Amino acid sequence: MSTSHELLWSIGELAERAGATVKTVRFYSDQGLLPEAARSSGGHRRYGPQALERLRMIRSLRSLDLPLPEIRRILEDEDAAGRALENAVDSRLRELGNELKALRWREAALQLVRECPPAQRPGRLRLLGALNTPPSTAPLARFWRTWLPPRMPRLATAAFLEAAVPEPPDEPHPSQALAFARLHAMTTAPCPGGLQPQPDVHRAAGAGGAALLYAGLVEAFDLAAPHLRRAHDPRPGEALDAYVAAYASAYRSRDTHEFRRLLAARLSADPRLDRYWELTAVVLTPPGSSPQPTPGSADDWLRAALQRDNAQAA
Repeated sequence: MSTSHELLWSIGELAERAGATVKTVRFYSDQGLLPEAARSSGGHRRYGPQALERLRMIRSLRSLDLPLPEIRRILEDEDAAGRALENAVDSRLRELGNELKALRWREAALQLVRECPPAQRPGRLRLLGALNTPPSTAPLARFWRTWLPPRMPRLATAAFLEAAVPEPPDEPHPSQALAFARLHAMTTAPCPGGLQPQPDVHRAAGAGGAALLYAGLVEAFDLAAPHLRRAHDPRPGEALDAYVAAYASAYRSRDTHEFRRLLAARLSADPRLDRYWELTAVVLTPPGSSPQPTPGSADDWLRAALQRDNAQAA
């Protein structure tokens, strides 16, 4: 190679110029990441300015905690270096986000243990210890899949799960962490006598009717949510009409005054999951904030609106 002697450095000289250790330079050389310009008569490595630039780049990338395989791709593919670096940084940012979220959940769990009375700590430790960090929503989704009618279409199930399963917050307050742990315990505990009791409409609707029912309910809950946020009293209107229409489609009926009266009676006899929705509201609402609407609170509001509408029609 034609590089002049004045521009060649020993491994120690390169390390000194880069502010690195000889061990670090030797490691990257052995990994094939640092180009050698030449060898001395005694077989010692000699490096030129290109190696210094490469070493500085490697150390900068390592300071971002990028793994060596990613660094190799960035260095070796000059045409795609920008894209490779962007992808590597994005990937590492996602990993760090998950790590930070896990640390915040552990912090909230530790605060919950520290703040609870000593006699309650063993139970609270068991409750919190059952959670992954960060926690997974998979147990909650499985719970709802056993509740929903069998053979419901995949898209209809996914739409309902999106509304019914709360995402764990990235920075949980201890109260939110405790509520999510209780949700996890509730949805993973064995149900006495088998599965949760099913609403009457599940038996009447079948798979196709259930898809129409839950698509309509999600729409009705969305329409009711602004009323809940503004603390409006339950009232007839577009949200209630969508709610009744969802049940009418499931029962293969029409929206009449008589149907609304019968629907109110059927709904009052159906099993409830009030505790689930109470805990969901805590998970979704940081302390000091207005409660976030949930399908449960929207359903309560709509049932009350139905009762009011029936009373006015009587």
